[in-house]
Amino acid sequence: MATRGFILYLISGFSVAILATFFITNPNSNLSLNHNSKDGLSLSNGLGTSDRVWPKLAFNWRVILATAIGFFGSAFGTVGGVGGGGIFVPMLNLVVGFDTKSAAALSKCMIMGASTSSVWYNLRVPHPTKEVPIIDYDLALLFQPMLMLGITFGVALSVVFPFWLITILIIILFVGTSLRSFVKGIEMWKQETILNQEYVKQQEAQSNSIHIDADYDLLVPQEEKSGLEILKSNLRWKGIFVLMIVWISFLLLQVIKNFTKECSLWYWVLNFMQIPVALVVYGFEAVKLYKESKERRTNGNMESVCEATIQWSALQLAFCAFAGLLGGTVGGLLGSGGGFILGPLLLELGVIPQVASATATFVMMFSSSLSVIEFYFLGRFPIPYALFLVAVSVAAGFWGQFFVRKLVLLLKRASVIVFILSAVIFASALTMGVVGIEKSLYMIHNHEYMGFLAFCS
Repeated sequence: MATRGFILYLISGFSVAILATFFITNPNSNLSLNHNSKDGLSLSNGLGTSDRVWPKLAFNWRVILATAIGFFGSAFGTVGGVGGGGIFVPMLNLVVGFDTKSAAALSKCMIMGASTSSVWYNLRVPHPTKEVPIIDYDLALLFQPMLMLGITFGVALSVVFPFWLITILIIILFVGTSLRSFVKGIEMWKQETILNQEYVKQQEAQSNSIHIDADYDLLVPQEEKSGLEILKSNLRWKGIFVLMIVWISFLLLQVIKNFTKECSLWYWVLNFMQIPVALVVYGFEAVKLYKESKERRTNGNMESVCEATIQWSALQLAFCAFAGLLGGTVGGLLGSGGGFILGPLLLELGVIPQVASATATFVMMFSSSLSVIEFYFLGRFPIPYALFLVAVSVAAGFWGQFFVRKLVLLLKRASVIVFILSAVIFASALTMGVVGIEKSLYMIHNHEYMGFLAFCS
């Protein structure tokens, strides 16, 4: 019921915001056009100037502050499984001074670095409760194709939608997902409190009991797996191979598209070719989950097919496809990895926080690296700054996972991860909201055009 209410909140909020655009549009307002040799015709619609602004990498207070924000943003963002793009873009734009397009590109570099180091760390961590990989490859195969397709839609919408509308949509989405995650964290905290109290009572009962044959009832320590054994158990080469095929397919289509004329026949053909690639992989995994879930229910086995504790139905699978597209679209609009939707969604599906974080970060690694390679070919970011920020994010991703995992074991509360996820999303809503409102007021003051923009003109 709570999930349905959340969906209704998103649909109603998005609808009102988009419809408002038709009433706010001022046909007599100024629309400034700027020509850019790299990107063709571009519009100055409140995103800031279309001119490229690349500050030099130098040791000063701006770089120090950006390093600190980037480190903690990457550390907490990857632990929560959301990446942190909502924090990186405003930081790179306001603190360091990059233009908006370059800030979004560098944000992808940071997400890629943090998610890659987090994936490497998670591959060397066992599943907390089962003898299965800590990354759910079934869910990764279900969401990754739709997420990458959604990123394509998001990039296209970022050209058409006015900046104030993007700001409102992101605030609606981030506030909703943050509050929903926070409520989920409170529910988990209460459950963990009850379990911890029961565990303490059991330990006290065992310590107070007298065993005459105590010398012969010694606990034999279980053999711990080595790092290499854990790594092998966490790898599923078939799933990784399929994900790599999808990644390479999208990469080739995107790179080839960048060498075609914008809005030409081949431009649209290459764009639409991404749809069947995504649908084939998603459809294969969806049919697999549906059949296995139905077969288990028929045999009276109520055990979940994957880490999600739901019984897969056509409606649930359709909802996951929509959520994947929505997450990718937000990633394309914002310059994030799409984890702002995927992380909370996995928790809604009943995935435990450790697995939700590992799986969301694994999927983000593919989507963010795809964008980084594409931005590299387009020359969207300075290499020295990108390497520096990637190095900061790699270190942050590793140490963030290390300390939070230790904290979870110490407190015996996985809900800590959920609270971190909620906090990062809420912080992103604040930063994006402040930047968006500031630029929207600037547009209003200058009487700039605030309606929908033409994609090809």
